[in-house]
Amino acid sequence: MNRHRPWLVTAACMGAALLSTMACSAPRLAPVAKSPAGLQHVPAEVHGRVANHRYQWPGLYFETRFKGNSVYFKTGPGDVILEVRVDGSSIGRLVKPAPGLYLVDGLASGTHTVRVDAVTEAQAGANEFGGFALAAGKPVNDEPRKWQMEFIGDSHTVGYGNTSTTRDCTGDEVWATTDNSQAFGPKVAKHYDADYRVNAISGRGIVRNYNGGGGDPLPVAYPFTLFDHSVRDDGASWHPQVIVIALGTNDFSTPLNPGEKWATRDALHADYETTYVKFIESLRARNPQAFIIVWATDMAEHEIELEAGKVVAAIQAKGDERIAFIPVNGLAMTGCHWHPSIADHEAIASKLIRFIDDRKLATAR
Repeated sequence: MNRHRPWLVTAACMGAALLSTMACSAPRLAPVAKSPAGLQHVPAEVHGRVANHRYQWPGLYFETRFKGNSVYFKTGPGDVILEVRVDGSSIGRLVKPAPGLYLVDGLASGTHTVRVDAVTEAQAGANEFGGFALAAGKPVNDEPRKWQMEFIGDSHTVGYGNTSTTRDCTGDEVWATTDNSQAFGPKVAKHYDADYRVNAISGRGIVRNYNGGGGDPLPVAYPFTLFDHSVRDDGASWHPQVIVIALGTNDFSTPLNPGEKWATRDALHADYETTYVKFIESLRARNPQAFIIVWATDMAEHEIELEAGKVVAAIQAKGDERIAFIPVNGLAMTGCHWHPSIADHEAIASKLIRFIDDRKLATAR
């Protein structure tokens, strides 16, 4: 986990009338119009890759713990859906919020944890989060979570269109129904009370993107905090005990097009296998003690799982015993554009939890 000291936000609450309601029992979330002096910044836990308050990978979340009955946070420009939670319970969502300061109030006096999750994907550009601040009360230090887990993949890991009730979706509907907090990765992490990172991009593969499309394949994008390669992630404070990877759907779910660099399917297989092995070996070099789980579905007439299984077997043959392959079959794929639904994500999470428990890789809370 990265510890950032967000810049001090200066704004006012929405007037004395709003301040007078802070003792109400129901937590509320509202924008703030004016700026009082004297807000106290609160050290926050920033979970995910952030550079100068800007983030682009999905699944980031920001947490602070304090004693008091209200807290402010600031968000910058960007198309994002922010889920706001107090002590584990959602109190509302901000959909494409206007940049500025927001107030969570109406809390009972005492110690609280406020968490802001960015639940959408942001391939088009980075979003910004400016941190937390208090008008009264005081920050409370909390022990970091014991476990760290990382989830690397494509749209299945992102949670693409997972809350949709139909497979037919427009681009706007995909964005609106993608909820990474309900994808399998965060579900697994929640089971173990683990911090997590989701390093996934919809449409990307190991060597080939969906239908031969443009953009960095995932291993090329992975080293960077932002997709424009302007900031490299140093990974100094991130040492997950478990890494879960699912890549290959976009490499193999469509036929090769004229002009692509692979003349045959066999050539694509060879490039995929070689590149995937190198990618996993780079992860191993950074995380020598981590257990790596590779999973794949039976889509594309089993081509994806057969190729991913070959990759794991090749790494095991080199002597790495802390890696395993898990086939995940029988998903309904009723989310947008034949993607995993919420029920599918529950099924994937359950299979991963059973494996982690059987191997005693983590301790549930």
